[in-house]
Parts: sequence; structure tokens; C-alpha cells
Amino acid sequence: MKKISLLFAVALILAACNNSEDKHAGHGSNDSKDQPKSETDSLMKEVDDGHMFGMGKMGKVTRLQARTKAVIDSIQKLPAKARQALTPYKAKLDTLLKNLEYAEFSMDKWMGEFKMDSAVNNAAERLQYLKDEKLKVDKMKEAIVNSLNKADSLLR
Repeated sequence: MKKISLLFAVALILAACNNSEDKHAGHGSNDSKDQPKSETDSLMKEVDDGHMFGMGKMGKVTRLQARTKAVIDSIQKLPAKARQALTPYKAKLDTLLKNLEYAEFSMDKWMGEFKMDSAVNNAAERLQYLKDEKLKVDKMKEAIVNSLNKADSLLR
């Protein structure tokens, strides 16, 4: 429950920051409002988009973890000969479970370490921080997508 509250709080903070930037953008045309004002703004949007993508997939990751565990448990309850025949499939399921757990871990780790206001008073440091965070978010997204794709192929 604590994780969900933390995830929700971070999502609200990111949404609030994005909304406050939109309000301060002025009353120009809609085109200028949709355009990032700087490379930093662009990177922040990409980091936020990656975060929101990950948040949108966490429920599915959690459900697939439970489903994978249930299939592994079912295999364990089979007679020895059937378990033996399913050994290669169970090994793939074990790997899938580790991948799904890593996807969740990478999301939690990134969220726990991300500092929304890091180096806001130093443009060069802020830019580098956001570049580094974009790389981390991209790796997190990759872990999520790869684990979901593997689950789709193994848990048909």
C-alpha cells in the first residue's frame, strides 16, 4: 500500500508541475503552448512520458507476476513424470518471473531516486541530470516492454 501511495504522489506531482507550466506559458497560440520551451523542458517531458508509460504498465506486470507464479506452482504439483517433461518450460517461466520482478524493481528504484527539483538553479547541471534520468527511464521502459512481450509469448 505504501508503494501505491508513493507512486500516486509522484504521479500527482508530475501532473501538477506540467499543469503549472501550461498556465504560465501565456496566452499565445496553441502551437507555441505545445512546443517545449527549451531542451530541459523537452527532456523533462520525455522523462515524464516514460514515467507515465511505466506507471500504466505496472498493473499488468503485477498481474503477470501472479499468473506466472500460479503456473509454476501448478507445475510443481504435477506428478514427477509430467514435471520432468515440463522442465524446459518451467525454466522459461522462472526467467520470466525474474524479468517481471526486475521490471517492477527498476520502476520502483527510478521513482525512489528521481528528484524533480534536482539542480533547478543550475541550468547545465539540470540538463545533464535530465539526460541521465532519460537514459534510466528508457532502460526501465525497455525492461517493462521486454518482460511483457516475453509473458505474452509464454502465457498464451
